[in-house]
Amino acid sequence: MVQTPSTMLDIGTQAPDFSLPEPASGKTVNLADYAEKPLLVVFSCNHCPYVLHIIESFAAFANEAQNRGLAVVMINANDVAGYPDDSPDRMVAMAKRLGFGFPYLYDESQQVAMSYRAACTPDFFLFDGAHRLVYRGQYDGSRPGNKIAVDGSDLKAAVEALLAGGDIGAEQIPSVGCNIKWRAGNEPDYC
Repeated sequence: MVQTPSTMLDIGTQAPDFSLPEPASGKTVNLADYAEKPLLVVFSCNHCPYVLHIIESFAAFANEAQNRGLAVVMINANDVAGYPDDSPDRMVAMAKRLGFGFPYLYDESQQVAMSYRAACTPDFFLFDGAHRLVYRGQYDGSRPGNKIAVDGSDLKAAVEALLAGGDIGAEQIPSVGCNIKWRAGNEPDYC
């Protein structure tokens, strides 16, 4: 497996706007839906081994964190023509199977992923209530095959600090995973 790291968008960056469909509900979800709420934006997909390695832990964590005031959206920007396992129908199946209590959105144009400078799956972006970036980094140190337990410690610590009004700290370790599957001719200049 080739590891692609997060681009580590600058702390303080304002959350780029988005308006994306949620295949499970047929609704459109917008950044404005989360005005004045801390927000976790996660770029993910259905087939990546790095995602599959953490997804059960992440879904449980995200569902619980929403009960404490954190909004969560997950976005799939992969090219489904080349990677049919990431199709909207399969997104719906994954969300149902894992009990996602948060929207799983489809970025068919890949423009939202580019605006966030997303590079890998999973790629995590945590914003405060004013939607300024406070954390971008790994879920934890676990990777497929490295025998470190999946516990979400890095992201959980950042979320806990944000919700408690504390300092998250500047030392953040990039997330790594599979590269976003860009359509031919759509590869961003930062990858």
